[in-house]
Amino acid sequence: MLMYCSLTLFLSAASRYLYVIISSYPAGNRVNKYRDKGEYVTGSSTDQGNKLTDILAESSTTFTLLLAIFFPSCTGIMAGSNRSGDLRDASKSIPTGTILAIATTSLVYLSCVLFFGATIEGDVLRDKYGESIGGKLVVSELAWPHFWVILVGSFLSTVGAGLQSLTGAPRLLNAIAKDGVIPFLGVFAKTTKKGEPLFALMLTAGISEVGILIASLDQVAPIITMFFLMCYGFVNLACALQTLLKSPSWRPRFQFYHWTLSLIGLFLCIALMFISGWYYALLALVVASGIYKYIEYKGAENEWGDGIRGLSLSAARYALMKLDENPPHTKNWRPQILMLAKLDEQLIPRYPNMFAFASQLKAGKGLIIAASVLEGDYLEKVGEVAAAKQEIQRFLRDHKVKGFTQVVVSKDMEDGMSQLIQAAGLGGLKHNTIMIGWPYGWRHDTEKKSWKNFVSAICQAEAASCALLVLKGVQLFPANSERMVGTIDIWWIVHDGGLLMLLPFLLRQHKVWSGCVLRIFTVAQMEDNSIQMKKDLEVFLYHLRIQAQVQVVELTESDVSAYAYGRTIMMEQRSQMLRDLNLSKKEKEVVSMTDLTNQKSRLHTHEEVDENTEDILYSSEGAGGVSNGPSSSMAGNGALQVNNETQNLYTFSPSDLKSDMDKMKGLLHLKPEKRNVRRMHTAVRINEVIVERSHDAKLILINLPGPPKKEAGYENYMEYLEVLTEGLDRTVLVRGSGREVITIFS
Repeated sequence: MLMYCSLTLFLSAASRYLYVIISSYPAGNRVNKYRDKGEYVTGSSTDQGNKLTDILAESSTTFTLLLAIFFPSCTGIMAGSNRSGDLRDASKSIPTGTILAIATTSLVYLSCVLFFGATIEGDVLRDKYGESIGGKLVVSELAWPHFWVILVGSFLSTVGAGLQSLTGAPRLLNAIAKDGVIPFLGVFAKTTKKGEPLFALMLTAGISEVGILIASLDQVAPIITMFFLMCYGFVNLACALQTLLKSPSWRPRFQFYHWTLSLIGLFLCIALMFISGWYYALLALVVASGIYKYIEYKGAENEWGDGIRGLSLSAARYALMKLDENPPHTKNWRPQILMLAKLDEQLIPRYPNMFAFASQLKAGKGLIIAASVLEGDYLEKVGEVAAAKQEIQRFLRDHKVKGFTQVVVSKDMEDGMSQLIQAAGLGGLKHNTIMIGWPYGWRHDTEKKSWKNFVSAICQAEAASCALLVLKGVQLFPANSERMVGTIDIWWIVHDGGLLMLLPFLLRQHKVWSGCVLRIFTVAQMEDNSIQMKKDLEVFLYHLRIQAQVQVVELTESDVSAYAYGRTIMMEQRSQMLRDLNLSKKEKEVVSMTDLTNQKSRLHTHEEVDENTEDILYSSEGAGGVSNGPSSSMAGNGALQVNNETQNLYTFSPSDLKSDMDKMKGLLHLKPEKRNVRRMHTAVRINEVIVERSHDAKLILINLPGPPKKEAGYENYMEYLEVLTEGLDRTVLVRGSGREVITIFS
């Protein structure tokens, strides 16, 4: 009860005191009175004409200007966080100290506003230099017991605030320099033997001296206000982002916090910046953006992470989920390329120009995944995988390709490529086009690895509904620094969804191919209406808004040439020889597996022979001649057995030789299949026409024939492709995915 009475008496006295203060306000202090520059404020009527009482408005005053001048006096609340490295428990001390500082500062400043307004005339308060009271401080005139109390207190407070900034700012700059966040500030990371940041202190002192030399608080204060507000705003932004993104590392100890408070603080800081001076606010934002982009470009030595990265991850996840909801529309289709790069023994890509060509296709702003396969065991190849990724990333940077790298380890190259074709990419950001190089020297590959992997990749791309680009003559493809002038020839033999039309259009967006002209050749039979075909194709290109020259090539019916017939015979003879060679290898493997069962007995026989021979060499009879004892005869029998085995392993019997001769005679009298002859004839005729019409073209794009369904036809398929592209320098074999990729609609 006593406490209740005491509290009631305190509130009553406080309300009366506040009423007295408000009621005693001079009438001139209850409304705003902002003066324009050059305006005189005259004194009272009794002092009219007395120049000591006339006040001249040196500059125009507004609420925003006065707010900008006043705000730096509130910046001491961040002093604790600026020196967090010197605190014993920063996470506990900073929230408590900051809140108490805000409460104390707000109470003192608000009470000063009330007391000044209640005790001093408004015109005297607007006297900037105190000329109306003889150049004195109005507060000192009200001080008790002497005016020197205010003068000394103001001096000490000013010096204390200056020293606080002079000690806090260099340490903050030194900490930023040590972290390597801004690379060019590295010189300020040095300290003295006592740990004092000397160079940072000298820079801070220089900046302070510039402010002193300006000698105008009205001009310096708004600039300081901008950077303080921007600092507070970014702190609020970081806290809000970390909370909204639910970052695992964001675990604040202060429990009375909500992300809405940070957003409100951010908006208030931005509003105050533009209220105080929109031109200074824009300048501060430009400087901050420049520093951020510089850090992003140069790269910090120590990466501490930022909220922007978390925001990017969240936005990327959302975008991937949206992309995966529905397949892309035809007008949004662009080549998302999975580039299968072949590595040499040093894990360096063999064909750098393939990266350049991928970069030139990036005019479509699509995805590029540069991938490769290493044969072996992953546990043994971990180091090689990292080295291969670094080399591929270096090639991507050198050719200015913004893409991703992926290296897999597989027991077999074919299985590794199958893994990449199936699993590369993520969600909607997945490849739809596969780029692969031509298997050079495939005819000399007796183990069939290179061309079997090549044809298998074509079959897998078709099964995955991906488009396919096969680069032949990739060593002759231009680098990004070259400029091609000439023609890009498109041999449109079958409709593939428009990919043959889209690719050269994308290439011409790049500076390497921008000087080339498109020419489209289509093949017609004698019974086709060539004139109508040309008109229809020109109308189609007109609606596609692609400028190109159209030519229709007629293939006349002719007999199978001797060259085509000879190539077919060579193809089938080679296939038969390789089948026989593989069969003989398999037979040897079967024989070797059978011999393994008798390996122990053979080794035992050899040991007996060696021991008996050694006895003969070191006996008295064996030194001068041949012994006739039982040991000698046993050794002779053993030696004879070894010689027979050796002869069976390393020589041919007459029956084997006769069998090989029969096989050779069969190859010489081999008669090719009519179907193979017709296919080879078609490939030869098309190749002759292409060489005749496009021998001077800078790039040739041709439809890639469909792969065989069975592995038995892989080798013949390679022969057809070899004949089709024979004599052509830069060639891209293109096979569509089965869907339309170009449309007349924008």
